[in-house]
Amino acid sequence: MTMNSIGQSVLGFVSLALAASLALPTSVEGQAQRGSDPEHRLDLTWDRWLDHDEIGERMQLLARTWPEYLSLESIGSSYGGREMWVMTINNPRTGAEMDKAAMMIEANVHGNEIQGAEVILYTIWYLMENYGRVDDVTRLVDERVFYMLPSVNPDGRDYFLDEHGSGARTGHIPVDSDGDGAFDEDGPDDMNGNGVIEQIRKYVPGEGTHRTDPRDPRIMVRVAPDETGDWVLLGSEGIDNDGDGMVNEDPVGGYDPNRNYASDWQPNYIQGGSMNYPFELPEARAINDFQMAKTNIAGFQSFHNSGGMILRGPGAAWQGRYPAADIAVYDEIGEFGERMLPYYDYLVIWQGLYTVHGGSIDWTNDGLGIVSYSNELWNGGQYFNSPLLQEQGRDQDQPISGQYGRYFFDDFLEFGDEFVDWTSYDHPQFGQVELGGWKKLSGRVNPRFMSMELFHRNMAFTLYHADMMPLMSMGDATVERVDGDVYRVRVDITNERVIPTITVRAQENNVVRPDLLMVDGNVEVIAAGWVADKNRPGPTQLIDQAELDRILVRSGHPGRTTRTIEYLVRGTGDFTVTYSALKGGTVSTTVRVR
Repeated sequence: MTMNSIGQSVLGFVSLALAASLALPTSVEGQAQRGSDPEHRLDLTWDRWLDHDEIGERMQLLARTWPEYLSLESIGSSYGGREMWVMTINNPRTGAEMDKAAMMIEANVHGNEIQGAEVILYTIWYLMENYGRVDDVTRLVDERVFYMLPSVNPDGRDYFLDEHGSGARTGHIPVDSDGDGAFDEDGPDDMNGNGVIEQIRKYVPGEGTHRTDPRDPRIMVRVAPDETGDWVLLGSEGIDNDGDGMVNEDPVGGYDPNRNYASDWQPNYIQGGSMNYPFELPEARAINDFQMAKTNIAGFQSFHNSGGMILRGPGAAWQGRYPAADIAVYDEIGEFGERMLPYYDYLVIWQGLYTVHGGSIDWTNDGLGIVSYSNELWNGGQYFNSPLLQEQGRDQDQPISGQYGRYFFDDFLEFGDEFVDWTSYDHPQFGQVELGGWKKLSGRVNPRFMSMELFHRNMAFTLYHADMMPLMSMGDATVERVDGDVYRVRVDITNERVIPTITVRAQENNVVRPDLLMVDGNVEVIAAGWVADKNRPGPTQLIDQAELDRILVRSGHPGRTTRTIEYLVRGTGDFTVTYSALKGGTVSTTVRVR
């Protein structure tokens, strides 16, 4: 593929991200066309959040509908015994799974960060519905492999969706958070039985830390240090379940599922929620076992929420900078993603978010040699989706500035459904208080009527990332007789995409097998070397290895680069030159000398 065609492909993905529904489809056998909107094989809806069982049912339905391309497996079970479903997308007619670069996408690492699971389901559905209709989608399914894991933390997801949801970020391995020898015995309680864990405020005239906002009494405003307010905030709704004088101090779980990976793992006193050792969590261990077996994974995306970010590592400043060549790759993809995802910023984790030790994308980059991003889905600015309103929002007299914007949106677009008004309650520990606050789906999770754009744009970014994974190809061989049955053979080897077959960090850490350049046939390789510039005379850079018919290319193949290998061979007949990269696929060409 030429550089120009690669650019056209990139622009094609931007078009998909912004206006895929406007594309005019070509005919697909067995599928009726309906004007500009083709009928779907599966008319799935995307306007609700699915629990774990429903995710499994939908994945099974997808696998049954497109069995040629989709295969479903469980890679393990959560602590609570829920299956961790992974869908593999591969077209076997265009090559074996392990001979193609693969993109892995995971989501719902934290139980309350739910949108990514639906993005993954939407991606599987979209790829299958548009295979044979949209050229870029067809090409991607033919060239790449996808591994799709919708829910890393199914226990937390079900707790968030099916229960009151408070504290659902964690997994469900019991942890003694308060050090009293008991586990998970004092979490939030839905005291008034309305299905919402609300906040508690108490009226203490002249003795408080907060006051109500004069323009909107629902809003609590902290007073200055030299002032006194009339209210104190007492945390989340609950009681002292274990009689130790504290409320909600030992909830379910109490650790962070994204702090248990091996790269820069730190003990709990440095990194809270890390557990006792890397991969102690069954979910993290199952994912790592899968990734270690799937050595073809070259791209990785972990969906989280919220804040509107495209994040890359490192997670901590003390890990230092990535090598310059790796940063150039990350920057090209991440900055392009900013154009595809309005209101999202491309950032380094420790600089733009906060310090993370033992996170998954540090492990995949440093420990597995995979170019990895984490998208923080949803940005509050998308509530209004208007530069004019954003400008007005800087003016404190406007109704959408600061906290007011959230209430404005709930009042006029959600019709007040997301906020529970403050109401009196007689609390057994705190006395007369008021309960109120936001429901569990508010804030971090986008409104459901805004889901489709979030799903499609983030899908399009991950498909662009997948398209930038290494893609190896081989040009025609040139053959020149040197003397008798000795021939000089040159073959062009190209990586057509921006990501190298082995990143610099992977080379430094020795975590990816060297690429292999192999000759198979009835010839003897006398010498081999890399041609510095095939268009100019000059010496060939000889390769000093014992087995010249099986050369180890330890540095891999850089992105968007063509290199020319030169062989001096003795013999006649046909032989095959093969280039095999774990993360770039396997390609071959046949050479005839006689």
